[in-house]
Amino acid sequence: ALISDAAHMFTDVAALAIAVDAIRIARAAPDERRTFGYHRFEILAAMFNAQLLFVAALYIVWQAWQRLHAPPHIDSTGMLVVAILGLVANLVSMLLLHAGKDSSLNVRGAYLEVLSDALGSVGVIVGALLIRHTGLTWIDTAVAVAIGIWVLPRTWSLLKEALNILLEGVPEGIDPAQVEVAMRGVPGVSGVHSLHIWALTSGNTCLTAHVVTESDVAEQERMMPALQQLLADRFDVFRTTLQFERTACELAD
Repeated sequence: ALISDAAHMFTDVAALAIAVDAIRIARAAPDERRTFGYHRFEILAAMFNAQLLFVAALYIVWQAWQRLHAPPHIDSTGMLVVAILGLVANLVSMLLLHAGKDSSLNVRGAYLEVLSDALGSVGVIVGALLIRHTGLTWIDTAVAVAIGIWVLPRTWSLLKEALNILLEGVPEGIDPAQVEVAMRGVPGVSGVHSLHIWALTSGNTCLTAHVVTESDVAEQERMMPALQQLLADRFDVFRTTLQFERTACELAD
């Protein structure tokens, strides 16, 4: 159980270092070669941290299996002391990361690392107390496996979201059909096609679309801010590129 806790602590350090560096790089200004800037570094960091978590979880399960067949002597007192120290360190880290976990996938990845390790420390503390009072050393293995299994679904969720952003998929919580219906509801809009919605990074969603209208140029200039305001207010989309046309463009995808 302590080995599993230590493995998570190692990935915590790596995850936090990677997260901090990714945030610094992402703040760099756009240039001629990177016109959108460097926001995707945060997603690459989140993806790498998810892979670290997977490796750590598999290592924990493998170690637990080895120890199940050859149980070592367990010093429950030392196990308890180290686990308590680890829990304190993780609680402090969770407090520092909590504010940014909902706005950044990168920070969420680091937060999940620390959260999983904090729960692991709790498991080790419980395991140490049970071993101390019962002498059942297999509890150590059970705690380690439980930590590894608990981490996997949360890691998969993080990895899936990072992959979706890298593949320029539609962000979670946005339904393209609803976006199209809302845009069609703006006076003067008779059709919407070639609608693309993707995210540069967490909370930074982009949208491009062709808007079919029979309105003249002056009316289109009035419709543009109305459409942009609609997309910002209802769908939190602030990066928009809209093309007006009188008939649907056959060449658009």
